[in-house]
Amino acid sequence: MSYSQRQYRGGWNDSSGSFGVLQRFRLDWPLFIGLLALSFFGLVTLYSASAQEWGAVLRQLLRLCLAFGLMLALTQMHPRYLELWTPWFYILSLILLLAVLVVGDVGKGAQRWLNLGVMRFQPSEFMKLAVPLMVAWYIRDKHLPPSFMHIFVILAIILTPVLLIAKQPDLGTAVIVASAGIAVLFLTGVSWWLIGSFVSLVAAGAPVVWFYLLHDYQRQRILTFVDPENDPLGSGYHIIQSKIAIGSGGLYGKGWLNGTQSQLDFLPERSTDFIFAVHAEEFGLLGGLALLGIYVFIVSRGIGIAYRAQDTYSRLVAGGLILNFFVYVFINMGMVSGLLPVVGVPLPLMSYGGTSVVTLLACFGVIMSIHNHRKLLPS
Repeated sequence: MSYSQRQYRGGWNDSSGSFGVLQRFRLDWPLFIGLLALSFFGLVTLYSASAQEWGAVLRQLLRLCLAFGLMLALTQMHPRYLELWTPWFYILSLILLLAVLVVGDVGKGAQRWLNLGVMRFQPSEFMKLAVPLMVAWYIRDKHLPPSFMHIFVILAIILTPVLLIAKQPDLGTAVIVASAGIAVLFLTGVSWWLIGSFVSLVAAGAPVVWFYLLHDYQRQRILTFVDPENDPLGSGYHIIQSKIAIGSGGLYGKGWLNGTQSQLDFLPERSTDFIFAVHAEEFGLLGGLALLGIYVFIVSRGIGIAYRAQDTYSRLVAGGLILNFFVYVFINMGMVSGLLPVVGVPLPLMSYGGTSVVTLLACFGVIMSIHNHRKLLPS
């Protein structure tokens, strides 16, 4: 077999030796190693954030193992099967969202979960994958950039689940799902005139959203973002303690398990939404930059995969999923550092959680599938 026949755009198909055995898993190894490194950072930080509770770490490790297994299975699947099943996956996810509104479990004032007895999960998490897949599926055989009518249909595909999720209420997940669909729409080459018109429309509708769609606690979060010192022991407590934790870490940090804000219970939600504050306090600016570097590497690798995809559907799916991952990270870090309002978005593969971890790694399984099922380069 010649050199050109063996070489792929993303690696080798040589089955000889131990490396060949690893290649049979059809993983993009740089991306896979980046995800493993991020998961390792998450487990180390979670052990500290959970008051050194091994039970929480072991539960998260089990979820990661299941999620990586699903990612591996999706990596083996050809994108054409994903394309075939996309509408059914989207419809099933919509049905589950409707079921949440009828028979969903209530927790912390929100109705977001379905309880099947043996497991409890958030159907809204599935929409983080279903919406970008559905938008790409709809536009895959259309002329690009899309016409106004096609854009209207795409917005309906996006807004239907977003409104159902916002009704639970879960503003953070609704924002992430909306950004996932809009990221795919942006990659279709929609004109900047239409983007500007949409932004203007959203700005014009802001008063309606403020007075009629947002709940009291959501409005309070936005007011707290503007002036957290206005209620330092109430709504502003989270963000004030988070900024204290990040700032007190300094350049090198206080050391693993030595963070005062987290270990002395000053920092709320430290194992979920605010876990980056724990990491920054204990590992300092350098540790935070190292974590950010892993995220940048993963995003850049995903963008490269999207750029080299060989059909419209694959390119839009890979690009939309990796851009949404970037938005995920951007919102959480901006929220924790006080640059954005608190909307309850976890930090990918760092925060404690189940359904979100599975959904996230499923997205990377789809990206790797697109990377690995490309045609051979011509000689």
